[in-house]
Amino acid sequence: MSMQAPQAISERTALSLEVGLLVLLSLIWGSSFTLIKVALATAPPFTMVAARVTLAAILLICAAITQEHPLPRQRSVWAALLVQGLLQSALPFTLISWGETQIPSGLAGVLNATPPLFVLMIALMTGRERRTMNARKIIGVALGLAGVILTIGIDASGGTRSAPLAQVAVLGASLCYALAPIWGQRFSSLPAIVTAAGAMSCAAILMLPMAATVERPWTLAPTAQAIAAVIALAVICTALAMVIYFRLIRTLGPLGTTSGSYLRAGFAVALGIAWLDEGFRWSVLTGMSLIVIGVIAVTLPARHEKQIG
Repeated sequence: MSMQAPQAISERTALSLEVGLLVLLSLIWGSSFTLIKVALATAPPFTMVAARVTLAAILLICAAITQEHPLPRQRSVWAALLVQGLLQSALPFTLISWGETQIPSGLAGVLNATPPLFVLMIALMTGRERRTMNARKIIGVALGLAGVILTIGIDASGGTRSAPLAQVAVLGASLCYALAPIWGQRFSSLPAIVTAAGAMSCAAILMLPMAATVERPWTLAPTAQAIAAVIALAVICTALAMVIYFRLIRTLGPLGTTSGSYLRAGFAVALGIAWLDEGFRWSVLTGMSLIVIGVIAVTLPARHEKQIG
């Protein structure tokens, strides 16, 4: 056996691990749309997001301290983390939560599957990842978007026509999610837990005054179910997800990481059907098949394909 064979096996094993983490992250974030819908029954958007990011920040800081990873002290790093916290958490969480006050969770999940398209457009316009952009990745993005359209269904009713601003808000969150991993590449020298803790702390600093000013959360009386949903959002969908997310930025890159949004959309639709009884269409299965194919095409590393540029 040549020396290259064990190396090839090792590379495939490492890639399988990263793709597995991408699927796990997609499931976690896909469930967040359902949990948001549950929490919104008695917890308004700003308050819910503020509680979510604050609890997640506390958990991540504790985890960083436990692992003996000190938080950065440079002002320039914290300024960059503030932007990361805005793009990855504070702004998109708020836009999605507000959007879900008017549209179903499954539709929000599907509309939020567009970050790879934004990443591709940004990459082509700015030259970022241009050397790794190839025909297979572009086809993968196209297949994924076709799957998203089928998942929504041509005859999607209610939210599609009656709440355009809510849909635009969710698409705005998608743009944030496309920009966040590109911006997040500058933290490659920091441990993932430190980046996650710093960015989430900044998100909490941004959201707490907003919630206090707009919604006066001390006057609210959320149900136990809403509180449980917010805790799950903070612990699983935010704290744990952020650690996985910043690892994937390093291993799969911005486009590969955001490609998980296709799977996330499928999970959001499935959970909305199973948990919230949001309805089912035949197009979901066909759409999910295209979504999976698109994710594989975008995520697998290029070997001999002709690259763009």
